[in-house]
Amino acid sequence: MPRPRFSTFAAACATALATTLIGPATGAHAASADHYSGTLSDGATWIADRPAQWNGSLLLFSHGFGPTTAADAPSAAARQALLDAGYALVGSSYDPNGSMWALDSAERDQFAALTAFRRQVGTPTRVISVGQSMGGLVNAQLARDGAGRVDGVDGVDGVDGALGLCGLVAGGVDLDNYQLDAEYTLATFFDPADADELVNLDSQADGAALAGRLTKAVETAQQTPTGRARIALAAAYLNLTDWAPGQQPPARDDFAGQEEQQYAWLAQGLLGFIVPARWSVEQSAGGNTSWNKGVDYAGLLRKSSHAKQVRALYRDAGLDLRTDLNRLTRGADISADPAAVAHLKRTSTAGQGLAVPLLDIHTTADQLVPVEQESAFAGRVRRSGDSALLRQAYVARQSHCNFTTAEVVAGLHAVEHRLDTGRWDDSATTAELQHSADELGLDGAAFTDFRPPRLTGTR
Repeated sequence: MPRPRFSTFAAACATALATTLIGPATGAHAASADHYSGTLSDGATWIADRPAQWNGSLLLFSHGFGPTTAADAPSAAARQALLDAGYALVGSSYDPNGSMWALDSAERDQFAALTAFRRQVGTPTRVISVGQSMGGLVNAQLARDGAGRVDGVDGVDGVDGALGLCGLVAGGVDLDNYQLDAEYTLATFFDPADADELVNLDSQADGAALAGRLTKAVETAQQTPTGRARIALAAAYLNLTDWAPGQQPPARDDFAGQEEQQYAWLAQGLLGFIVPARWSVEQSAGGNTSWNKGVDYAGLLRKSSHAKQVRALYRDAGLDLRTDLNRLTRGADISADPAAVAHLKRTSTAGQGLAVPLLDIHTTADQLVPVEQESAFAGRVRRSGDSALLRQAYVARQSHCNFTTAEVVAGLHAVEHRLDTGRWDDSATTAELQHSADELGLDGAAFTDFRPPRLTGTR
């Protein structure tokens, strides 16, 4: 079967985000649930579903990057399972008048949707926020700010706990910078005409065209040992998983096999998604939000879990790694717009602490939001003194947000246990999450013991 080109994969990825991260069209509701909708003051819409046998718990869902369409569950299957179990659901579109990187309004609109639910639907006994992908970042903000939030009309209007799914919890600044490091490496060695065109994109179409040129250059480079070594270097900076769809995980010392699977992600359209998405971030922040001026690319590689692989492939290719790293460091002259960076730091990070319990779940081989983001987030929460509120769990599976319904529900039950007892106990351990998911008799689970490596590319 021929390998799909980047445009095909990017279109499929966009479709997946529109259905998996944002949910199906708002007309698809469980027959046993009442559906509600409305419009918020900034033009954002909200939707909610309340089952006939409501258990009193409300799930506040934050959707991922994509069209600003209201959603209240991570998938159609999860929606049905949650409604069948008695949970009410609510979520907003975020402000539809700006960028799809809607962090300017997302947290505000989610709180406003919660207020609208209380006014028009009913008063929940408990509110648990659930966020996916970019919405996982929103979810972490809600977990930081949502305890005992006071609304002037309705009194206390906050969240009691949170469940994050494949969350972009390291934030927008780190995301833009490590993606820039990878794109800069690819352009320097394979597409030098674009090395000065990586930021300040004119449009989403401009980003898509750039992604096409980079992808074509990567396809050509893959044909030689030198090209493969340099692709592995870029993949290291991207924190790119070496386990691709339809493949078995490569052995720890199978460095060529690791690169082959990283290449599969790149060639099948990863760049076709992340490069145009940069335009949306820049649009939201009002300028370029990433930089590499002054970055030591040798130092970055030393911090990467893929450093051993890169060194081995360079050695096999007869290529001088130090020369390439010095070339990258000398040529790194991209500066950010300070006002845009300040805006992104203010709107698009999860801050340094938590106010309510949060369980984050991540697939171990996530190509869009690398699992290494969980390592960066845990470090920030630890430095804030809030580690007791955070638990993280992992699913042995490829692809972004590729969870079963059983895994989502098991995670929710772990958060509920923490709220009921005041303790995590063993509820968020791998063994207990797997047991909880298996008992549901739904679609299986693959929780695994895992420790994410350090995130490469933080400044």
